[in-house]
Amino acid sequence: MGFAPITMAMSDVSNGSDTSTLPPVAYLTSLYPAVSHTFIQREVLELRRVGATVETFTIRPAPEEHLLSSDDRAEAERTESVLPVPLGRLISTHLRALRRPLAYLRTLGRALSLSPGGVRGRRWQAFCFAEAMVLHQMLERRGIRHIHVHFANASADVAMLVTEYADRPRERWSWSFTMHGSTEFYDVEQRRLRQKIESACAVACISDFTRSQMMRSVGSEHWPKLGVVHCGIDPSVYRAPSTEREPGTLSVLFVGRLVEAKGIDLLVDAVAHAVSKGRDVNLTVVGDGPHRNALEDRAHAQGIAARARFVGAVGQDRIRPYFEKAAALCLPSFAEGVPIVLMEAMAMRRPVITTQIMGVPELVEDGRSGLLVAPGRADELATAIMRLADDPSFGQRMGEEGRAKVLAEFDIKDSGPVLQEFLSPRIPRRF
Repeated sequence: MGFAPITMAMSDVSNGSDTSTLPPVAYLTSLYPAVSHTFIQREVLELRRVGATVETFTIRPAPEEHLLSSDDRAEAERTESVLPVPLGRLISTHLRALRRPLAYLRTLGRALSLSPGGVRGRRWQAFCFAEAMVLHQMLERRGIRHIHVHFANASADVAMLVTEYADRPRERWSWSFTMHGSTEFYDVEQRRLRQKIESACAVACISDFTRSQMMRSVGSEHWPKLGVVHCGIDPSVYRAPSTEREPGTLSVLFVGRLVEAKGIDLLVDAVAHAVSKGRDVNLTVVGDGPHRNALEDRAHAQGIAARARFVGAVGQDRIRPYFEKAAALCLPSFAEGVPIVLMEAMAMRRPVITTQIMGVPELVEDGRSGLLVAPGRADELATAIMRLADDPSFGQRMGEEGRAKVLAEFDIKDSGPVLQEFLSPRIPRRF
């Protein structure tokens, strides 16, 4: 028992209408809403659409620069933040928590045991403990007893500590999380993945690859709580007519945070190489981050500054025109989960070029719904770009296959009910 993978698909869901089985859920993130994590917001909105009660909480309030759309601003307005907390309220919260002294001390000990070591690590866990007591009081006041988080980060630490403190036989508290990767896999010991999987009642993994890495972290008795639940997008929003591209300029689009891990340096080099081989290629970069200045300098050094446009961060309500104008999207990352931006481009019938890493091949089939290249290979990126420049009909066929793939497996209107059906039987109920 427990060795067969749990892969939730629409065939596993009755019809998504039995929403009463899911108790009220608190979605907790370190920062919400966040410009780079719009998929969490989509998931929250979809769960609410199908009738689930979902309240959002964030460790820190989202700064103004993350609120790029009307949906962002509406979510920020209704989201409760744990921090900042006035000192008087913090003290009174912990004095109230001390009414259960054994649970309080046990949870504090648990927090410190999760520390990676050192004064800084113990201080960090003490902060998580303090935040957990504040969040516990927020949830208790609202009658919410289950917490769901995305990523095994600080918000997962806080959720685990809330449950450690509050759960008891006649008042069940629980938590679950969605596991993406890839950063959590860099140091599974420091992230305390084993302890988090063991503590959680359910772990929704976004891909089979992610689930396999989680299976490595725990004994097989915990495997049944690991399920594959895809993230998704709304294909009706990301929709473009099927149009045949004439030979000519190939407009390549990148969308994402401008950090070195996205491999954008290689994309700049690949575009420069394709241009040197006589192809008419332009590059549009949508997003912002600490690596932007270096990328602009690189484009200038490679002689393609006039062909490389850096747009900056763009809200979801203004992103569609960039997909519409692009002939292809390229995401040359060194590590990814299953990137939402690939789903968006594929839904828009745009061929994608991306790296054959982690969960990406579960979305993109090489030569059919996109082109996969080895990570770190600017030469392979350039070859793929030139292939699309030389054969527009090939890119069009991949665009059609890409949209079909998203419709079949990555539609958010399916993902919401699937996640609900996955979580519901695994959440313990109060007696």
